[in-house]
Amino acid sequence: MKPVAWIFPLATMAWAGAAGAQEAARPTEGDCHVGVYRLTDGALVDVGPTSDGALRWRTLDGQTGRLAKDNGAWRSTRGWTGADDGLAIAFGPCGEGKISFSGRAGTRVALEVRDTTFQGSGGTMLAGRLVLPKGGKAVPVSVLVHGSESYSARAFYFEPRAWPALRVGVFVYDKRGSGGSQGQYTQDFHVLADDAAAAAREARRLGGKRISRLGFDGGSQAGWIIPLAATKVDVDYAVVRYGMAESPLAEDRGETLRGLKDKGYGPDVLAKAVQVTDATAKVVVSKFTSFDDLNALRAKWSDEPWWKDLEGEFTGQIAKAPEAAVRTIGPAQDKGTTWEHDPIPVLRSVEAPILWLIAGEDLEAPPEETAARLVGLAKEGRRITVLQFPRTDHGIREFAVVAGKRVYTRYAEGYYRAVLDFTRTGRAAGTYGAAQRLAP
Repeated sequence: MKPVAWIFPLATMAWAGAAGAQEAARPTEGDCHVGVYRLTDGALVDVGPTSDGALRWRTLDGQTGRLAKDNGAWRSTRGWTGADDGLAIAFGPCGEGKISFSGRAGTRVALEVRDTTFQGSGGTMLAGRLVLPKGGKAVPVSVLVHGSESYSARAFYFEPRAWPALRVGVFVYDKRGSGGSQGQYTQDFHVLADDAAAAAREARRLGGKRISRLGFDGGSQAGWIIPLAATKVDVDYAVVRYGMAESPLAEDRGETLRGLKDKGYGPDVLAKAVQVTDATAKVVVSKFTSFDDLNALRAKWSDEPWWKDLEGEFTGQIAKAPEAAVRTIGPAQDKGTTWEHDPIPVLRSVEAPILWLIAGEDLEAPPEETAARLVGLAKEGRRITVLQFPRTDHGIREFAVVAGKRVYTRYAEGYYRAVLDFTRTGRAAGTYGAAQRLAP
């Protein structure tokens, strides 16, 4: 998650995949149209809410668009570009569950929904929901694990609609401090892993014989949480989307260096920037009390041109802000992030097979070291499948560069198929669009 103004983000990597690029929604007039629809040709289209009063549609091949009312009709624009995509989309009256999608009629798919509450870490009560396809057959069930977002997953994730329509069940729960769950929002990975493990136990209890396989699935920050949770409860598989196999501190360092590279700075500046990220890491790990190293570097280099271009998850803001302000604001923004978490020993202890999906040009979760580490684990004999989607950013979203900025156009073809194949079988052996198989 990127910072707003100069307030420290301290909220590493939100899950853009589930709600769609941070589109945490509020109620809108289109809410009665939210659902997954089966078209006359058998294809599925999901319709979900967005934060700005619109809707977002997506198909399982990765195409997506924004729907907003325009002179009484729904206007569809491509991806997140704002450009018309030429699709004619309309709905029947509220409650009818009908859609017309680019000339094809569709009907909302009926699903079996079971709401529940269960105890997470420390006895905190969490709100969960099991969604299954209609009928009595056993199906795989994925427990969705959050990124860093603080909105209700039950309300705004799309998988609890789309996956059951494809005969894959979903257990979704609101992170502590969000939606219908109690407790305080945190980024303590151990607490969140305990919550995820509790969610898996509740899903198994609630689903009983309807569950053929049970596993975890989540993106971004969930890449740190899922392996921890998989050591606490038996699961059949784990899917990690665009997470990191490095620490959150490495995330900041990677973002900082990538930002400077993109601005044209060379190895000499990058070497200095590494020292700065080490110093800002000491600041956050010390809970904003240890500034000696940073102040020494500030005295040496803060007048150099590259200093003003420092960015990253937190380095740019901490390095460029007065120490007194950081000491005051930092602790108030700190959400208990497990900054020094090392994922590798945890991954070595996970018994379930893991699918790890990497965005090849990820600005939020720099992929190079993560890819190398995961390939190394696979060579050690760990059951890790690694697919990398080229020309995609966080969320496995494809993009165009317009006026020097990325504009997101769609999700990568094959992305959702890979997730579903692995969920069903523990293998992703097919060809998934342009994805490159890094391991095994």
